[in-house]
Parts: sequence; structure tokens; C-alpha cells
Amino acid sequence: MSELILVRHGQSIWNLQNRFTGWYDVELSDNGLSEAKKAGQLLVKKNIRIDFAYTSYLKRANSTLKIILENMKLENIGFTKSWEFNERHYGSLTGLNKSEMKEKLGEEKIKIYRRSWDIAPPELSEDSE
Repeated sequence: MSELILVRHGQSIWNLQNRFTGWYDVELSDNGLSEAKKAGQLLVKKNIRIDFAYTSYLKRANSTLKIILENMKLENIGFTKSWEFNERHYGSLTGLNKSEMKEKLGEEKIKIYRRSWDIAPPELSEDSE
């Protein structure tokens, strides 16, 4: 029987700092490295076999995958990178603190920007770069 296993990347440095990350290419935190290792160990414990993997282009996702595969002794497994697996782009919110933006824009507006399929966050502009 075939199985699909979905794993989100471990905690990034910006997750730790409560910042909107999106497409910004930030490294895993120490906790994120540990989470990735634990994910690999859990997959081994559950006797789950991986034949192929897909990942985004983001460092945090690639590091998570690499650590999982190392823990499973599968360093030579094939994988494909695709931008479609990148996280939501947060536009001009990228890098800003989520709590501060909730206070400024309101919790409901931030929820819409984070969860809706048809409403994009504010676009990047020359002023926001």
C-alpha cells in the first residue's frame, strides 16, 4: 500500500521570533533541528519507508528533509524541489512581528492574510524593501 507522508519544516529562526516568514529563506533554529531529527526517528520507529521526496526551495524545508533522511539512513534517496511547495508569500508583512501586526491591523485581518485562499497580504512595494 502506498502512503503519503506530509512533514512541515522544523521551527525556523523567524518562527522563534514570531515573524512573518513566507518566502524569506531563513535557517532552522536549534529547536527546529531537533524537531527534524525527532521526525526522522519517529518515521524509523513506525517502520515507514520513503521512496521519493518533494520539498520547496526554502532552506528550512531542505534542512528538515536532509535531517529526516539522514536519521532514516536514506541520504541517497531522490527528491524534487518545487516552488509550489514554498510557503505563502507575505508581501510587505515579511519580517514583521505577528503580534505587533495583530495590534496594528487587527486579529481578524491577520487571520485573513494567513488563512484565506483568495485574499493576498499587502503587496511588496519599493518602500517596503
